[in-house]
Amino acid sequence: MIYEGKKKIWKDYQKEIPDDHYFYVRSCIRQTLFPASEKTFLDITRNKLHKDFFETEHHTTCGGIAYHSDVIPQETVMTIIARQFALMKKYGYENYVCSCITSFGLYTETLETWHEFPQLQEKTAENLWKSCKLEFTKPKYLAHSSDIIYKFRNLIAEQAKYKLINQYTGEPLKVVEHIGCHYSKMFPSKGFGGAEYPYVLAGMIEAWGGEVVDYPERRHCCGFGFRQYLVKANRGYSISNTHKKFESMEPFKPDMIITNCPGCPYFLDRWQYAIAEMEGKTYGENGHGIPVFTYEEVAGLVMGYNPWDLGLQNHQIGTEILLDKIGIPYDPNMKYKGLNNKDLGIPEFPSCIK
Repeated sequence: MIYEGKKKIWKDYQKEIPDDHYFYVRSCIRQTLFPASEKTFLDITRNKLHKDFFETEHHTTCGGIAYHSDVIPQETVMTIIARQFALMKKYGYENYVCSCITSFGLYTETLETWHEFPQLQEKTAENLWKSCKLEFTKPKYLAHSSDIIYKFRNLIAEQAKYKLINQYTGEPLKVVEHIGCHYSKMFPSKGFGGAEYPYVLAGMIEAWGGEVVDYPERRHCCGFGFRQYLVKANRGYSISNTHKKFESMEPFKPDMIITNCPGCPYFLDRWQYAIAEMEGKTYGENGHGIPVFTYEEVAGLVMGYNPWDLGLQNHQIGTEILLDKIGIPYDPNMKYKGLNNKDLGIPEFPSCIK
């Protein structure tokens, strides 16, 4: 009975993802911090997996940062989101895929709110028509872009040129997976595996040859937390959250970190540098930090993309130590070269971390 009960609970935390024909919306944060990740995602899904991903230049931010920072009210956010959904319908799609975890959480919250309070849905439809002259609709399926890579993780593995294997030892790389808080903590049934055991990144790691690291603060916030960082006086809370995570994972000696939220890789990457400068402590091996990646970057690496085309030169924590372990070739002289071999300039290197 206990086993059957567990199977039922796990089934409740699975979701159906359509095989094709997606309306894709980008992330304002990801476009700023990791622009190559979305480019890589679209190249993999369109040109490697041959899926139909449509996007329009008319979509906007979801309003999530302003909403969670108490700058705009929920009714305004609902109208913004209704406009996004209306654009999906206008172009003939019904499967909605967003790149941002905050957007995913906000879309889910909005759909649930409309379901519970139909009068708000009616008011939103009215506001949408008054402001944009667009017809109200809701997506048939809502997914986060990491759900798509998870769904096709085995197809990616079939095309992989590299695995998450240490070429020097033959052992699987030890990988920390970090799930964005807005993926399934608010609505556990909307993410693969629920809030405590989400499998969306763990499934990728295992399919591509790595070993998932379990550690006490595995589900702890990365440190962003909106008000923790956006309010300057609160930034001590931000870095203390990140510090707690690294102190917890340190004994397990992870080789890398993979994330599915635009803000999480930024803070897990940058705060390592800040902690090293503040305390002289590093969490990687031999004075290095622990390289932090988006899931698109990891998918691109195993499929043989050029590391610099993936934007790895934008990371504060150097990724070369991980590339060497896997055996991925790279040209160090091209690290800070842009389009047409344009010199991007070499940044100032930190004093306390390699």
